[in-house]
Amino acid sequence: MSTIRPFKGIRPKAELASAIAALPYDVYSSEEARKIIEASPLSFLRIDRAETLLPRGTDPYSSEVYAAARRTLDQMIKDGSFIQDAADCYYIYALTMEGRTQTGLVGCASIDDYMNGVILKHENTLSAKETDRIRHVDACSAQTGPIFLAYRPCRELRETLEEIKGNQPIYDFTSDDGIRHQVWKIDSPEHIDNISHFFSNLPHLYIADGHHRAASAVKVGLQRRAGDPDFSGNEEYNFFLSVLFSSDELKIYDYNRVVVDRNGCTFSTFFDKIRDRFHVQKIDGGPFHPARKGDFGFYMDGVWYRLSADSALFTGDPVRDLDVSILQDHILAPVFGIDDPKNDPRIRFVGGIRGLKALEEAADTACGAAFSMYPTSMDELLSVADAGRLMPPKSTWFEPKLRSGLFIHRF
Repeated sequence: MSTIRPFKGIRPKAELASAIAALPYDVYSSEEARKIIEASPLSFLRIDRAETLLPRGTDPYSSEVYAAARRTLDQMIKDGSFIQDAADCYYIYALTMEGRTQTGLVGCASIDDYMNGVILKHENTLSAKETDRIRHVDACSAQTGPIFLAYRPCRELRETLEEIKGNQPIYDFTSDDGIRHQVWKIDSPEHIDNISHFFSNLPHLYIADGHHRAASAVKVGLQRRAGDPDFSGNEEYNFFLSVLFSSDELKIYDYNRVVVDRNGCTFSTFFDKIRDRFHVQKIDGGPFHPARKGDFGFYMDGVWYRLSADSALFTGDPVRDLDVSILQDHILAPVFGIDDPKNDPRIRFVGGIRGLKALEEAADTACGAAFSMYPTSMDELLSVADAGRLMPPKSTWFEPKLRSGLFIHRF
């Protein structure tokens, strides 16, 4: 059963919330983060990408960077930019994008649940990215970016959260990208007990996004345990900051592919190699975005084609039947020689939120080819996780992105 518990949140003073809230640290390069901070000096990127506070050329993984993150967080707490609630609370974090709202519960998940398989994941992590966030979390003694978790829908919890949303939010602002962010504080003992009890009856939670942040938070917690032989399991380092959403409120966007090396293929040779597995149809009049599972857009030399996978390619396996797997196993590997998409420099990934014109431009610039994808569904993600399996890299792109800096869990 799942353990979710409230915490004494460190969060921005109300009038500073919109100025502090920032997209996740890994959305930006160091130079892009510097430009954001120049335009918005309170941006949480000052803490999440603290190399921006040091001279250009500073190694972003040097000890000075993590020390700067800690100093900046401490100073913003000291000067009142951040405040801390006196009692343990849950929070509601609702994000509205293009008229669609997803409502999350902010609380702390258990590192034990992560280790014993109550919290299920669907992708592997990279050690270099883990190491960076381990050092950041450890230096700050805080989780500064929430883990994006999902749970299977429950009418009772939805009704409870909607009831609380009838109250005045503590934050309500629209970010530059048009996303509305609203936050409510839950400090009623009755509501807190009911919410905790609800999650205690759930057999599983699912990591939707933030696998590296979750793995890093867990490893720091285990380090703290190792240095604390009398630990009880209730210490704050045994829990990590999370925002939990009902899976039916979430939307996964397509995660498209660009091949920058055609491996000697012309369209004619490409067609010859796939004709026994895919039906090919030329598309007149612009980009093609698949409208159903098993269809792919293929772009080469200024022309779009629709590729429809033969039904025999689908075997009933939850991983092999993913569209990203069909593409990898039957086109990228055998045709283009891309056997390891995680590490092969000949493939790039473009989030569907950027549009198909951006995909065309990336392919044209590289004199390569591109594939537009039908998005992985939440049901597919849950099925893969339930089976204890992992998806290929870059299978999901979630929007809207959770903002960092609105909630901090310190230990």
